[in-house]
Amino acid sequence: MPIDQARVGAHIAAQMEAIEQDYGEDCRIGDICTVVEVIGPHGSHVRVRPSDPRPHIGVGLLRWAEQTLLQMGGPSVLGQEDGEE
Repeated sequence: MPIDQARVGAHIAAQMEAIEQDYGEDCRIGDICTVVEVIGPHGSHVRVRPSDPRPHIGVGLLRWAEQTLLQMGGPSVLGQEDGEE
């Protein structure tokens, strides 16, 4: 059974809508880093893929994201309550 990509697509679409709402059309997307948990018979693995392969870009984006989430108070600030996807 192939992995259903709809969840990732819906999540990215929601992110793009939020970005467009907050920043308008005068901006562009810079580097991107996705983090995905894959759950299966093997257990749980995390996959990370930065748009730029240089380690300082991926690590920098992840560290910035970590600090942002900690300062914002987590998912509830991002419009998600506990257990919501």
